[in-house]
Amino acid sequence: GLLSVIQRLKGSLEQELCIVLLGLDNAGKTTLLKCLASEEVSTITPTQGFNIKSIRSHGFKLNVWDIGGQRSIRPYWRKYLGSTDVLIYVIDSADQKRFEETGQELAELTEEESLTGVPLLVFANKQDLVTAAPAAEIAEGLSLHTYRDREWQIQACSALSGEGVQDGMNWISRQIMNRKK
Repeated sequence: GLLSVIQRLKGSLEQELCIVLLGLDNAGKTTLLKCLASEEVSTITPTQGFNIKSIRSHGFKLNVWDIGGQRSIRPYWRKYLGSTDVLIYVIDSADQKRFEETGQELAELTEEESLTGVPLLVFANKQDLVTAAPAAEIAEGLSLHTYRDREWQIQACSALSGEGVQDGMNWISRQIMNRKK
């Protein structure tokens, strides 16, 4: 409306951030993105490329890139990292057979030069399932405590119910505010 026209004329009042949302296939990335955008999450299909949504949160415009997690797509992840302000990595907490694979992918990502110093939020998704591993156990398995070159946080969540998602977004907001100081 009128406010957006005035903002464009005066220059945007809100800061834009690029968030890249990654994780293995079936981790819940698209469900999480839809949850963040306050959209219906009952019908989700596997992402065959990427989804982009702009979300307003905490006075920021978040441009969120949800990139498919199939093995054939993962080599292309690096092409989307150039202007990343925050990396969100989503893990299916109930798929313990793939913890080693997801840990390897995350370790390789954090070694990317373009992500040096970029804050990392790990969403331990699907906590609503009885077989879900606790976030602390996942953090230990991923050796997150060894990440010294960046701020990181692991957040238990359920993208389906939205539980824990806002806590993760609050952490992102604090990271961005601390950077501005």
